[in-house]
Amino acid sequence: MKTDKPILSYMTFEPDQESLLESINDPNKPLIVSGVVQRAEVPNQNKRRYPRSVLEREVTNYQKKIKEKTALGELDHPDSSIINLLNVSHNFVDIGWNGNDVLGKIEILSTPSGNILKELFKKGIKVGISSRGFGSVNEGQDGIVDVDDDFELLCFDFVSDPSTHGAFQKPLKEGLIRSNEEIQKMKINEIVANIIELYNRK
Repeated sequence: MKTDKPILSYMTFEPDQESLLESINDPNKPLIVSGVVQRAEVPNQNKRRYPRSVLEREVTNYQKKIKEKTALGELDHPDSSIINLLNVSHNFVDIGWNGNDVLGKIEILSTPSGNILKELFKKGIKVGISSRGFGSVNEGQDGIVDVDDDFELLCFDFVSDPSTHGAFQKPLKEGLIRSNEEIQKMKINEIVANIIELYNRK
């Protein structure tokens, strides 16, 4: 089944803590994070499965983008086949394999969106990494969606909720008990709003 909408796949991004702390503690160094950005042959959090052969080809193509310094990504997912430079937050500097895991090494840029992302990492707030691409998919009887050979990887974006795209929290009425997940999302929204306000004052 061919789709005109982006194929989005989500994972919780867990950066290497040693390299993260090193970048945070040295203000003269750019903030570099590394971790698993995609996985082959097993269903991901949104029940999508990528054949190893497809990801190998796309990782090789993405390495060309890295050499050309065009391996950019955005903060949050647009429903678009174009990377909007106004929202760019990071740049891939390396990508490779460890078993069936695709590992990425990513520089967080000093752009408005990048500065928000830096603050989230520095505060230890969990974010997701999400690939954005285009192609065909086939859903099996088991509910697993297999990505076809015509898949083309566009980029990787950082997102707030890697497991449920589009599931945004509605305002809660006073007196309702809030879960830990809801409280964390409220804190994230507050931090992001404060960062944007500080940036606009400059």
